[in-house]
Amino acid sequence: MVPEINWLAVVLATVSSMVVGSIWYAKAVFGRRWMRLAKIDESTMGNGVGAIIVTVIVSFMTALVLAGSAAIAQHFYGGNFLVNTLVTAVILWAGFTAARVITHDAFERRPAALTILTIAHELVTILVMALIIGLFGISAA
Repeated sequence: MVPEINWLAVVLATVSSMVVGSIWYAKAVFGRRWMRLAKIDESTMGNGVGAIIVTVIVSFMTALVLAGSAAIAQHFYGGNFLVNTLVTAVILWAGFTAARVITHDAFERRPAALTILTIAHELVTILVMALIIGLFGISAA
């Protein structure tokens, strides 16, 4: 079975990750705190074009995997697609993103506050993606 993908939802979910990140890491929100915890100096950050390109690519991959996983969950469980997509997103976030970030941050001895900031950002990002994908439904057809 190849899961049905709503490509418009995937593209919009990809864009949403950029919007969430722009807000989350704005200086007035968590940007200053993140820079302090990550020991990032504004003068050495550069323009970030490379990081933005990488972010778009991996955000697209995340949205695509989420859409496919949600479609598979929908076929398996039935019921409300939006709810299934949100639950799938949280499960994937907990099992893959949060677990892996916590592991890496523990070995790198990063501050717990930085780990919490990172995984919270990832949770918000994946939930917004799930909301978009869930509202658009399985297929654009």
